[in-house]
Amino acid sequence: MNNEEYNYFTTPEGLRCVHRHRPDAAVEYCGVAVNAGSRDESNAEEGLAHFVEHTIFKGTERRRSVHIINRMESCGGELNAFTTKESTVVYSIFPAGNLDRAADLIADLVMNSRFPAEEIDREREVVLDEVASYLDMPSEAVYDDFEDLLFAGSALGHNILGTRETVSSFTPEVCRGFISRFYTAPNMVFFYLGPADVEKVKYIVSHRFASISVNAPALNRIAPAEVPVFEQVRTLEGGHQAHTVAGCRLPGLHSELNPAIQMLVNHIGGPGMNSLLNVQLREKRGLVYSVEASSARFTDCGMLTIYMGCDHEDLGRCRRIVESTLRRVAENGVTPARLSAMKRQYLGQMAVAGDNCENLAIGMGRRLLYFPTVLTDSRVRELVEGITTDDIAQAASFMVPERLSWLTLC
Repeated sequence: MNNEEYNYFTTPEGLRCVHRHRPDAAVEYCGVAVNAGSRDESNAEEGLAHFVEHTIFKGTERRRSVHIINRMESCGGELNAFTTKESTVVYSIFPAGNLDRAADLIADLVMNSRFPAEEIDREREVVLDEVASYLDMPSEAVYDDFEDLLFAGSALGHNILGTRETVSSFTPEVCRGFISRFYTAPNMVFFYLGPADVEKVKYIVSHRFASISVNAPALNRIAPAEVPVFEQVRTLEGGHQAHTVAGCRLPGLHSELNPAIQMLVNHIGGPGMNSLLNVQLREKRGLVYSVEASSARFTDCGMLTIYMGCDHEDLGRCRRIVESTLRRVAENGVTPARLSAMKRQYLGQMAVAGDNCENLAIGMGRRLLYFPTVLTDSRVRELVEGITTDDIAQAASFMVPERLSWLTLC
């Protein structure tokens, strides 16, 4: 079987599964992606998806917390989880030959977590410390504050960690209710990458997840209303640096323009040292400590963010350079030669990123939450190679300075 091919199957309970075969791999990856994140919380539940992700490790009907943390570690593996705006992922990395052990544990966590009160209270302090430490990092907090403004009135603007007030209110019953609502077969994907063939994976998953809930959740995701362009400056005590995020709304997850948008954002402020903003702001002028642009895609909308950290007195100059850079791209577009260079760099970066099997496995599961199949490597290349100068011009039209909102913490 070609390593690039994916296999798909669905258990009788409705759990969708994706399998990628790497026959000679010494390490296996598996987990579940749940179609539930911070945007699926009510205002009183802000931070609940993340809190549940933390506390499912604190005890099940079959295992105490000490047994959970030792189950994969004892064979040299790892167990982990994370929460985003629209999804939660629970996964394991382990030496080949331990798939049944991992699948059994993950199934137990997502189906049978008890949320014992004493363990919940201990973990609550950990999460509250995380909330407090995050607020002490303005380079991180500015993103959440910006999203809260850009998606005002929508749960999409919720801080994933929640607030001290909401986190302090969560009870075992509230946690179990969240699991009951969202951790169900139709709302989850099981993913696997490694040497086991698809029939073995199918047998193990069908056995371990046989008692999973078959209820389909009623997701109440309403596209956030557009907000007027805003500019805000918020004062920090004792801060010597200005932390700024500029951004705007972009098309959502299913837009055909996404390949062009992602590649253009990468060209403007991606991780490469030759990105337009890094060259203009840091390499040529030394005005910023860091600058980066990124795009986020949700089911019904997207978002561009440009972050820069600079001295207070340089903020105005940095802003003018950001605006002139975006305007130049929007008005002049890119030449065919520049487009070819952008594609070559972008494809190379994706090839390097794709060598990280952990990210590859997780990406498989998260994509299958929203699309019927996972993009093969050849299809990704085809989409990137198919981007035209007109596509770039259309993508750039979303990023003109007039559409940018600004938030600065200084």
